[in-house]
Amino acid sequence: QVQLVESGGGSVQAGGSLRLSCAASGRSFSNYAKGWFRQAPGKEREFVAAISWLGGRTTYVDSVKGRITISRDNAKNTLYLQMNSLKPEDTAVYYCAAYDGKVYSGSPGYYGKGTLVTVSS
Repeated sequence: QVQLVESGGGSVQAGGSLRLSCAASGRSFSNYAKGWFRQAPGKEREFVAAISWLGGRTTYVDSVKGRITISRDNAKNTLYLQMNSLKPEDTAVYYCAAYDGKVYSGSPGYYGKGTLVTVSS
């Protein structure tokens, strides 16, 4: 079983920054790819970013490229999402996710409970 606990959400004005963290336990953190998803009010959950097991490969949804960076610290079993130049449309609950392989293919096997990010204009 994998446990994922997100933190770092909050309210920020447009143009501001936030850094989300995800603490993982229950399985060897470094052996698996990780990702971030988000769900805005009234919308389905969508992919945001993913990172391979050693961090050498990353991918992003087009709407966040250049503003958001995913990273991981395998020594601390922690995943991060640095979000800059935030926009109101970034408002959502952000979920940490763990894939079942070393690269991000298919759907994640595990999700955290989420952390709310609210961006005001």
